[in-house]
Amino acid sequence: MRNLIDPLDFTLDETISILDLADRIASNEEAYSHVADGKKLATLFYEPSTRTRLSFESAMLSLGGKTLGFAGANQSSATKGETVADTARVVSCYADIIAMRHPKEGAPLRASMYSSIPVINAGDGGHNHPTQTLIDLMTIRHRKGRLDNLTVGFCGDLKFGRTVHSLVNSLVRFNDNKFYFISPEELKVPDYLIEDTLIPNKSVYKEVRSLEDTLPELDVLYMTRVQRERFFNEDDYIRLKDTYILNKEKLQLAPADMPVLHPLPRVDEISTDVDTDKRAAYFEQVQNGKYIRMALIMSLLELTDPLTGKKVL
Repeated sequence: MRNLIDPLDFTLDETISILDLADRIASNEEAYSHVADGKKLATLFYEPSTRTRLSFESAMLSLGGKTLGFAGANQSSATKGETVADTARVVSCYADIIAMRHPKEGAPLRASMYSSIPVINAGDGGHNHPTQTLIDLMTIRHRKGRLDNLTVGFCGDLKFGRTVHSLVNSLVRFNDNKFYFISPEELKVPDYLIEDTLIPNKSVYKEVRSLEDTLPELDVLYMTRVQRERFFNEDDYIRLKDTYILNKEKLQLAPADMPVLHPLPRVDEISTDVDTDKRAAYFEQVQNGKYIRMALIMSLLELTDPLTGKKVL
């Protein structure tokens, strides 16, 4: 039995295979509409989510399966003191696969240690968001035609941004990728990401403050919001939340084929006048989210691809 807790739980070849399956699903979704007949997905979301929870549920329904679960810790037995370990044991009796989001780092990993069914980490605190990483990889590959030899800029909250941490960990596995980290000092990329990921992989990176000066250098721009829920001090949040705002005027400084990604939700870090620009890729990411999660559910449940007659993992 396999789980997806960290983006690196899959080898590079397995990652590519899942991206390829997602592409096949996107091209012929109808062919996969009964692959998971009789299977159940449990969505255990201990913190609010719109895109991720609904995307998982849509993915399972599109495969012919069913869903059950809760959309907040106050709707679960966590309010009575039940542990994540016991919840995983119990839900394993009702479902075939679990998608868990939790505000505490490591909670999905702990759940996987006690679950008898596969567990997918749907985001744990400021740590990892591996399914979003696969979505980002799929979107970049669609837009750029490759996942290597790219200069990628990450802008905004790089300290608490779990999507940033996960994507960097994955992109360093591809050859010759370079990184710009654009943020205020207070929200700079954490030291562990530099020391444990970038330096060991001999990755080229720069920490900078100016978005405008960096835009002309980029192949891909990944914007993030400053996350109010990660701050202990409201004054710090208010002071930093509008540090970087991408608008149509600033976007003119960027290459014509530079996609703009964002994991959403956005607040005001991307102006709505960017939405009509062909470089805006964030709603494409949302669509890709369903295909990636369909591919993941199939892979972890060891279901056969009807188009190839094979299993992915």
